[in-house]
Amino acid sequence: MWIEQTEGAKFWLRVMNELKGRGVSDILIAVVDGLKGFPEAINAVFPQTVVQTCIVHLIRHSMDFAAWKDHKSVAQALKTVYRAVDANAGQAALDDFAEGPWGAKYPAIAQSWRRNWNLVIPFFAFPEAVRRIIYTTNAIEALNSKLRRAVRTRGHFPTDDAATKLLYLCLNRAAAEWKRPPREWSEAKTQFAIMFNERFVNA
Repeated sequence: MWIEQTEGAKFWLRVMNELKGRGVSDILIAVVDGLKGFPEAINAVFPQTVVQTCIVHLIRHSMDFAAWKDHKSVAQALKTVYRAVDANAGQAALDDFAEGPWGAKYPAIAQSWRRNWNLVIPFFAFPEAVRRIIYTTNAIEALNSKLRRAVRTRGHFPTDDAATKLLYLCLNRAAAEWKRPPREWSEAKTQFAIMFNERFVNA
């Protein structure tokens, strides 16, 4: 596969070749977050890998274009796009969003999704159980979400120590969950086994 030889692309090619050199023989799915040249580098080294964009990062980027007071409503409207049953329905939902009130007010949002659409399409090929697993780049996003939710629920803190204690307790609780696979994993791995056949190694 030819990829543009920018410095970013060269860096990611080195990273992926190093992974391969260290024994990674195959990658089924790679969820990326907009790093330039990364998707091309992945497919250059692992051509069978399904590469898709991180939906969480795409939503977050969309919020950069919207006023704070509209974030919740815009995010709700975008759910019709990434929760669509397939790519065609997702494209239709994106068109509806673009032509609706939020798309008219913030046209850059639909433009951003359209620029990344080729990396969104793979997401629609997976059943719901798998989508929940690959919705975002990694467990770090889930941890960040828990920390934000804990802080938002508390609202304010009398001292820095109070904030630190809350985050410590939240991290302790999250650490216990890391020992267990995601609750969707049992269903998801069945789907992976069907989709990837002998490439899938049950874990």
